[in-house]
Amino acid sequence: MAFRSAVVTFPGSNCDRDLAVALEKISGTETIRVWHGDAELPDNLDFIGLPGGFSYGDYLRCGAIASRSPVMQAVVAAAARGVPVFGVCNGFQVLTESGLLPGALLRNSGIRFVCREVSLKVENAQSLFTSGYEAGQHIRIPVAHHDGNYHADEDTLNRLEGEGRVAFRYAEDVNGSARQIAGVLNAAGNVLGMMPHPERAIENTHGGTDGRALFESAIRGLVGA
Repeated sequence: MAFRSAVVTFPGSNCDRDLAVALEKISGTETIRVWHGDAELPDNLDFIGLPGGFSYGDYLRCGAIASRSPVMQAVVAAAARGVPVFGVCNGFQVLTESGLLPGALLRNSGIRFVCREVSLKVENAQSLFTSGYEAGQHIRIPVAHHDGNYHADEDTLNRLEGEGRVAFRYAEDVNGSARQIAGVLNAAGNVLGMMPHPERAIENTHGGTDGRALFESAIRGLVGA
Protein backbone atom coordinates (compact mmCIF):
# COMPACT_ATOMS: atom_id res chain seq x y z
CA MET A 1 0.00 0.00 0.00
CA ALA A 2 1.53 3.31 -1.09
CA PHE A 3 1.83 6.14 1.39
CA ARG A 4 -0.25 9.10 0.24
CA SER A 5 0.75 12.46 1.72
CA ALA A 6 0.04 16.12 1.02
CA VAL A 7 1.76 19.35 2.03
CA VAL A 8 -0.19 22.61 2.06
CA THR A 9 1.44 25.82 0.80
CA PHE A 10 0.27 29.19 2.12
CA PRO A 11 1.37 32.61 0.82
CA GLY A 12 4.66 33.09 2.68
CA SER A 13 5.42 29.41 3.34
CA ASN A 14 9.12 28.75 2.85
CA CYS A 15 9.59 25.24 4.22
CA ASP A 16 6.91 23.49 2.16
CA ARG A 17 9.46 22.01 -0.22
CA ASP A 18 11.63 20.87 2.70
CA LEU A 19 8.71 18.99 4.23
CA ALA A 20 7.56 17.52 0.92
CA VAL A 21 11.06 16.31 0.04
CA ALA A 22 11.52 14.74 3.48
CA LEU A 23 8.26 12.80 3.09
CA GLU A 24 9.20 11.72 -0.43
CA LYS A 25 12.70 10.57 0.51
CA ILE A 26 11.51 8.53 3.47
CA SER A 27 8.30 7.11 1.99
CA GLY A 28 9.53 6.61 -1.56
CA THR A 29 6.32 8.13 -2.94
CA GLU A 30 5.63 11.58 -4.35
CA THR A 31 4.07 14.14 -2.02
CA ILE A 32 1.00 15.97 -3.32
CA ARG A 33 1.28 19.75 -3.16
CA VAL A 34 -1.89 21.60 -2.15
CA TRP A 35 -2.49 25.34 -2.46
CA HIS A 36 -4.10 27.09 0.51
CA GLY A 37 -6.94 28.40 -1.67
CA ASP A 38 -8.13 24.91 -2.60
CA ALA A 39 -11.44 24.16 -0.92
CA GLU A 40 -10.86 20.40 -0.98
CA LEU A 41 -8.04 17.99 -0.29
CA PRO A 42 -7.11 15.02 -2.48
CA ASP A 43 -8.94 11.81 -1.63
CA ASN A 44 -7.57 9.03 0.56
CA LEU A 45 -4.71 10.93 2.18
CA ASP A 46 -2.64 9.17 4.83
CA PHE A 47 -0.84 12.27 6.07
CA ILE A 48 -1.21 16.08 5.85
CA GLY A 49 1.69 18.44 6.50
CA LEU A 50 1.50 22.14 7.36
CA PRO A 51 4.96 23.65 6.79
CA GLY A 52 7.05 26.36 8.37
CA GLY A 53 7.44 29.87 7.04
CA PHE A 54 5.67 33.18 7.48
CA SER A 55 2.14 32.65 6.16
CA TYR A 56 0.61 35.97 5.12
CA GLY A 57 3.73 37.68 6.43
CA ASP A 58 2.77 36.82 10.04
CA TYR A 59 0.34 39.76 9.99
CA LEU A 60 -2.31 39.94 12.72
CA ARG A 61 -0.89 36.90 14.56
CA CYS A 62 1.36 34.13 13.28
CA GLY A 63 -0.88 31.57 11.58
CA ALA A 64 -4.11 33.46 12.26
CA ILE A 65 -4.92 34.40 8.66
CA ALA A 66 -3.72 31.06 7.29
CA SER A 67 -6.04 29.26 9.70
CA ARG A 68 -8.93 30.90 7.79
CA SER A 69 -7.70 29.79 4.37
CA PRO A 70 -10.25 27.69 2.45
CA VAL A 71 -8.17 24.51 2.69
CA MET A 72 -8.16 24.59 6.49
CA GLN A 73 -11.83 23.63 6.67
CA ALA A 74 -10.90 20.47 4.81
CA VAL A 75 -7.86 19.92 7.06
CA VAL A 76 -9.97 20.28 10.21
CA ALA A 77 -12.54 17.85 8.79
CA ALA A 78 -9.81 15.37 7.84
CA ALA A 79 -8.31 15.55 11.33
CA ALA A 80 -11.75 14.85 12.79
CA ARG A 81 -11.91 11.71 10.65
CA GLY A 82 -8.57 10.58 12.09
CA VAL A 83 -6.22 11.59 9.26
CA PRO A 84 -2.80 12.45 10.76
CA VAL A 85 -1.93 16.15 10.55
CA PHE A 86 1.58 17.42 11.29
CA GLY A 87 2.31 21.12 11.69
CA VAL A 88 5.88 22.36 12.05
CA CYS A 89 6.86 25.87 13.16
CA ASN A 90 4.39 28.14 11.35
CA GLY A 91 2.31 25.01 10.80
CA PHE A 92 2.14 24.58 14.59
CA GLN A 93 0.93 28.17 14.86
CA VAL A 94 -1.76 27.47 12.25
CA LEU A 95 -2.89 24.38 14.21
CA THR A 96 -3.38 26.39 17.39
CA GLU A 97 -5.12 29.24 15.55
CA SER A 98 -7.49 26.78 13.86
CA GLY A 99 -8.37 25.11 17.17
CA LEU A 100 -6.85 21.73 16.29
CA LEU A 101 -4.39 22.13 19.17
CA PRO A 102 -4.75 24.08 22.43
CA GLY A 103 -2.60 27.02 23.46
CA ALA A 104 -0.86 29.74 21.49
CA LEU A 105 2.62 30.58 20.24
CA LEU A 106 3.84 33.93 21.54
CA ARG A 107 6.91 36.00 20.73
CA ASN A 108 10.13 34.47 22.04
CA SER A 109 10.95 35.61 25.55
CA GLY A 110 14.22 37.12 24.35
CA ILE A 111 12.40 39.05 21.60
CA ARG A 112 14.86 37.60 19.09
CA PHE A 113 14.71 35.17 16.22
CA VAL A 114 16.24 31.86 17.33
CA CYS A 115 17.99 29.83 14.63
CA ARG A 116 20.18 26.96 15.82
CA GLU A 117 20.19 23.29 16.68
CA VAL A 118 18.64 22.47 20.05
CA SER A 119 18.32 19.44 22.28
CA LEU A 120 14.85 17.94 22.74
CA LYS A 121 13.64 15.33 25.18
CA VAL A 122 11.10 12.82 23.85
CA GLU A 123 8.26 12.84 26.38
CA ASN A 124 5.78 10.55 24.61
CA ALA A 125 7.21 7.69 22.58
CA GLN A 126 3.89 5.92 22.05
CA SER A 127 2.19 8.19 19.55
CA LEU A 128 1.87 7.65 15.81
CA PHE A 129 4.56 10.26 15.25
CA THR A 130 7.02 9.28 17.99
CA SER A 131 7.00 5.48 18.27
CA GLY A 132 10.42 5.35 16.64
CA TYR A 133 11.97 7.08 19.65
CA GLU A 134 12.48 6.00 23.24
CA ALA A 135 10.80 7.83 26.11
CA GLY A 136 13.36 10.15 27.65
CA GLN A 137 15.60 10.04 24.57
CA HIS A 138 17.45 13.26 23.76
CA ILE A 139 17.59 14.28 20.11
CA ARG A 140 19.08 17.25 18.24
CA ILE A 141 16.76 19.17 15.91
CA PRO A 142 17.11 22.66 14.32
CA VAL A 143 14.81 25.52 15.27
CA ALA A 144 14.17 28.76 13.37
CA HIS A 145 11.44 30.94 14.83
CA HIS A 146 10.58 34.31 16.33
CA ASP A 147 7.23 33.34 17.86
CA GLY A 148 7.79 29.91 19.35
CA ASN A 149 6.98 30.62 22.99
CA TYR A 150 4.25 28.06 23.74
CA HIS A 151 1.65 29.32 26.19
CA ALA A 152 -1.53 27.90 27.71
CA ASP A 153 -3.38 28.34 31.00
CA GLU A 154 -2.36 26.14 33.92
CA ASP A 155 -5.39 23.85 33.64
CA THR A 156 -4.62 23.19 29.98
CA LEU A 157 -0.94 22.58 30.71
CA ASN A 158 -1.82 20.17 33.50
CA ARG A 159 -4.23 18.34 31.21
CA LEU A 160 -1.63 18.04 28.46
CA GLU A 161 0.88 16.65 30.94
CA GLY A 162 -1.63 14.28 32.55
CA GLU A 163 -2.86 12.91 29.23
CA GLY A 164 0.63 12.38 27.84
CA ARG A 165 0.09 14.94 25.10
CA VAL A 166 3.44 16.69 25.49
CA ALA A 167 5.38 15.00 22.69
CA PHE A 168 8.66 16.89 22.96
CA ARG A 169 10.21 19.19 25.52
CA TYR A 170 13.23 21.48 25.15
CA ALA A 171 16.17 20.26 27.21
CA GLU A 172 17.14 23.91 27.68
CA ASP A 173 15.35 27.25 27.71
CA VAL A 174 15.06 28.13 24.02
CA ASN A 175 12.23 30.64 23.80
CA GLY A 176 10.46 30.84 27.16
CA SER A 177 7.87 28.15 26.37
CA ALA A 178 5.73 27.09 29.32
CA ARG A 179 7.30 24.03 30.92
CA GLN A 180 9.74 24.07 27.98
CA ILE A 181 7.14 22.43 25.75
CA ALA A 182 8.31 22.03 22.15
CA GLY A 183 5.53 19.87 20.69
CA VAL A 184 2.00 18.80 21.62
CA LEU A 185 -0.56 16.26 20.46
CA ASN A 186 -4.33 16.51 20.24
CA ALA A 187 -6.50 14.29 22.41
CA ALA A 188 -6.91 11.68 19.67
CA GLY A 189 -3.16 11.57 19.00
CA ASN A 190 -3.46 12.16 15.24
CA VAL A 191 -2.45 15.85 15.26
CA LEU A 192 1.05 16.94 16.23
CA GLY A 193 2.42 20.46 16.29
CA MET A 194 6.04 21.28 17.07
CA MET A 195 8.33 24.28 16.63
CA PRO A 196 11.61 22.43 15.82
CA HIS A 197 12.10 21.25 12.22
CA PRO A 198 12.56 17.44 11.97
CA GLU A 199 12.44 17.69 8.16
CA ARG A 200 15.80 19.48 8.38
CA ALA A 201 17.39 16.52 10.16
CA ILE A 202 16.73 13.45 8.04
CA GLU A 203 20.16 12.77 6.55
CA ASN A 204 23.78 13.21 7.52
CA THR A 205 24.33 15.94 4.95
CA HIS A 206 21.96 18.03 7.11
CA GLY A 207 24.23 17.48 10.08
CA GLY A 208 22.15 14.76 11.71
CA THR A 209 19.31 12.30 11.28
CA ASP A 210 17.38 12.65 14.54
CA GLY A 211 14.27 13.93 12.76
CA ARG A 212 13.99 10.92 10.49
CA ALA A 213 12.31 8.66 13.05
CA LEU A 214 9.31 10.98 13.28
CA PHE A 215 8.42 10.44 9.62
CA GLU A 216 9.38 6.77 9.70
CA SER A 217 7.12 6.27 12.71
CA ALA A 218 4.13 7.78 10.94
CA ILE A 219 4.69 5.93 7.68
CA ARG A 220 5.20 2.59 9.44
CA GLY A 221 2.14 3.13 11.61
CA LEU A 222 -0.06 4.04 8.67
CA VAL A 223 0.98 1.67 5.89
CA GLY A 224 3.34 -0.78 7.57
CA ALA A 225 6.31 0.43 5.52
